[in-house]
Amino acid sequence: MKITLPSGKIITASAGLSILESLNQAEVYLTASCSGKGTCGKCRIIIKDGKTKSLSRMKLTQEEIEKGFALACRTFPEGDISIDIPKESALTVEGRIATGKSKDLQELLRSMNTEIEPITGRLYMKLPPPTLDDNISDLERLKRALSSEGLGCLRVPFRSLKNLADILRAKDWEITLCTIQSEGCEEVTNILSGDRTTPRYGVAIDIGTTTLVVYLIDLTNGSLIDIASTYNSQIKFGDDVITRIVYATEQNELAAMQNTVISDINMMISLITQKHKINMDTVDSIVIAGNPTMTHLFFGLNPAAIREEPYILTANSFPLSFAGELGINVRPDTPLYSLPSVASYVGGDIVSGVLASGLHKKEELSFFMDIGTNGEMVLGNSELLVTAACSAGPCFEGSGIRHGMRATEGAIEDVKINRSSLKPEIKVIGGVSPMGICGSGMIDAISEMFLAGILDSKGALRKEASDRVREGADGLEFLIHSEGGKEITLTTPDIENIIRAKAAIYAAFTTMIKEVGFTFDDISRVYIAGGFGQFLDIEKAVILGMIPDIPREKFIFLGNSSIKGAYLCTLSQKMRAEAEEIAKRMTYLELSVSRSFMDEFMSGLFIPHTEMNNFPSVKALMES
Repeated sequence: MKITLPSGKIITASAGLSILESLNQAEVYLTASCSGKGTCGKCRIIIKDGKTKSLSRMKLTQEEIEKGFALACRTFPEGDISIDIPKESALTVEGRIATGKSKDLQELLRSMNTEIEPITGRLYMKLPPPTLDDNISDLERLKRALSSEGLGCLRVPFRSLKNLADILRAKDWEITLCTIQSEGCEEVTNILSGDRTTPRYGVAIDIGTTTLVVYLIDLTNGSLIDIASTYNSQIKFGDDVITRIVYATEQNELAAMQNTVISDINMMISLITQKHKINMDTVDSIVIAGNPTMTHLFFGLNPAAIREEPYILTANSFPLSFAGELGINVRPDTPLYSLPSVASYVGGDIVSGVLASGLHKKEELSFFMDIGTNGEMVLGNSELLVTAACSAGPCFEGSGIRHGMRATEGAIEDVKINRSSLKPEIKVIGGVSPMGICGSGMIDAISEMFLAGILDSKGALRKEASDRVREGADGLEFLIHSEGGKEITLTTPDIENIIRAKAAIYAAFTTMIKEVGFTFDDISRVYIAGGFGQFLDIEKAVILGMIPDIPREKFIFLGNSSIKGAYLCTLSQKMRAEAEEIAKRMTYLELSVSRSFMDEFMSGLFIPHTEMNNFPSVKALMES
């Protein structure tokens, strides 16, 4: 059987596989938040020609069914078919992925009061050639030369002997030793012929649940040569970490998921090294930062225990590994360091972010929060570090929201409701016709709907408030935009999902601050990290009841702090040691078993909260 795509490309469909599975095999990816269970409704396609069998049409309206829409994950071809893929269903890599700038990063490095001192080094040597009078072995000749330079403690492992004879003689006994500092000792990782001391590059990688970012860094001066970013192709296995853990274990797809992320990384490294005509042999170091699930999948480790009580990781701190062991296409002996994790849902990305923020060295008390596919927080200063993760869910990335989508072209990112007409005024990423609504747009919309009286404090739509509130397939819904037959709404279940997510985030704030015996008045700064966080409208998030109602100047946007911390660790041994110390200092609060958290969560299921006195600025706004 064959499937003809909108481009005219024809792919083979195997018997027994859904259209989604056949598309995945052909590396044609659709948005499938639920990893093909038929519950998210995101993988809509249009059957243009041919016979199919659909097991479920849940999430499709009668009008869509009549137009030929089907869920790719629940639809099976029964012969040759032709399909159309709506733009909103296609998994695209264009979007607002937080990266960074070279100048800002170098200023960050200088602010840390650390020298550029990578874990790897290169040492040029010229050895005297052997003679009849000086006929010791090649290895002994190398060791003697090292000893004469005061480097007798430098270990030369067996793997370095394989081509030693040829390398020594290739450039008239001139060689370059590639070295690494490991566990207090320096070791040779490779021997190259000639003087190859420069150039030297490092690669820093942020492995996010949704996005991947790669930095190519000059190890001699700390400059950022280039950046590559893309969506994590594991999205095809599910949007959130729980879905991916289930898919990796129950579907026996761990190896496939590891290969997927390694392939993404190889693609990005190849892209930027080829662009700058950089030889892979000059890449001396790799540093990765990611949440515990992404790190486990990267290393090919079974993540099943992460989601099962008592929520245990295979390892918090990973032994040093090498690129060749993981299939990364640089020099096989290039060492790879992973920032340490703390607990089941607080990983190296958060440790990396705290490192970049400097929170751990300041006297004043600060919050660090990373709102992405998950929600992680750290509260602390130079004396204490407390961390927790809340299951806010991936709704701010579009999952579980009828017209939700990531922050890509076509996403509504800003909503204001005219108080007279109650008509929404929208801003769309890319300035194109809207296809859906992203996280920042959702927060804006619900806050504005509340202020305009369209939503009550319980988050319930008021049908009498506006003719844009209407009955839909899932109860009452609010029409945000209508154009050319395309409608974008927020449904009652959508609003409930978003309110649950914001309640979890605020409950984490309040539980943590009470746990250490402080109040929000004691907070000096709130550092907001993550790709979603940098586009957050603080005022709207406070009105929604998602973040504390404190002076707005206390909120500091960090952007992608995970990659910034990885950048620091690529260039500095001191920064790596600091990251390890941060992880050891952190006390983890398991909110999933906390009665206090559940009480705070229930109180947060209102806009902005059951305790309006916690939100004085919102209270004043409502009274005015």
